[in-house]
Amino acid sequence: MRLDHLDIVNFKNIAEAQLDFSAGANCLLGLNGMGKSNLLEAVHFLSMARGMTPMPESALIRHGADSMLLKGQWTSETDSNDTVACGLVRGKGKTLKVNGKDVGRISAHIGRFPVVTVTPQDSRLVSESGEERRRLMDMVISQGDPAYLSQLIRYNKALESRNKMLRAGLRDKLLFESVEAGMAEAASAVHEARMAWTETMRPEVSRYYTAISSDRDHIDISYRSSLNSAPLQQLLDASREKDQVLGFTTQGPHRDDLGMELDGYSLRRLGSQGQVKTFTISLRLAIYGYLRRLRGERPLLLLDDIFDKLDATRVGRIMELVSGSDFGQIFITDTNREHLDEIMAGLGGGSRIFEVADGNFTPLTPAAP
Repeated sequence: MRLDHLDIVNFKNIAEAQLDFSAGANCLLGLNGMGKSNLLEAVHFLSMARGMTPMPESALIRHGADSMLLKGQWTSETDSNDTVACGLVRGKGKTLKVNGKDVGRISAHIGRFPVVTVTPQDSRLVSESGEERRRLMDMVISQGDPAYLSQLIRYNKALESRNKMLRAGLRDKLLFESVEAGMAEAASAVHEARMAWTETMRPEVSRYYTAISSDRDHIDISYRSSLNSAPLQQLLDASREKDQVLGFTTQGPHRDDLGMELDGYSLRRLGSQGQVKTFTISLRLAIYGYLRRLRGERPLLLLDDIFDKLDATRVGRIMELVSGSDFGQIFITDTNREHLDEIMAGLGGGSRIFEVADGNFTPLTPAAP
């Protein structure tokens, strides 16, 4: 999958842009705050109909404007073409069209134009609460398995109903069981998919980490869930009285987590900044491979500021990995022209470089080999 052309109107600090991209590497050069990351955000929003990080969607509209519009032209691995347009109007919500036709459900769009991002904010996957890691699992699995998203939505709706009943002080066991039956069924499907995903990802994350770090450390991930030990209905039966006192549901997939260990110890507690960043990049590259195999398309790879907190050797190994045939179109941001010229020389093939200043994009001539 590749993005050939992108039109932008009033997206964050980008007033207007019309950009043609290389099928290989597309490098964005500029100082911090100029709009490099905003372009990656625009590509992600067009791909997923949502931002790279949780935020009010109105924040994506340029200050002082009433609406924003993104329009992209895509080409698949089989050379089929699609046009995607996504717009936001303040106070009126989002519109999404593919080839001129409205997309009925946003969830149906997820995964059709796969994308994988690597950003400085990825460190939150290690440092923050389990909510960050659950959100990652759900977004990735949903791109590869539309049925998973349906089950997740079903579970969350039942969870919301149960929590309302708990807060209202209801005690009717039959009423609780009527809600919990569908909740448990959906939870089983969510748990099974997350478990399978984690087992698929474990060796791949370890392989990428070893390749980038020169086998200095060993990384491992695991799926932590109360459903590993018992079905949800059994857990809910046992915790109902406690939940009634607390006013919320204490058991279920909404409390799952992804365990991360470095040489048998908690990565969150003992990992250095370089080790954490190496892990998150390894995780993202493993996700890339997972989506490529499931969707039969090479996703777009968005690399935002990957040089920070990594030594030159690790950066070189990352670029060696993504220059292989398993990877397709890449977008890279950096503040250093020398870095980007080295990247383009190492990647080979077609590439483009843009200078970014105050939301404006100027094509530059790549340096001679």
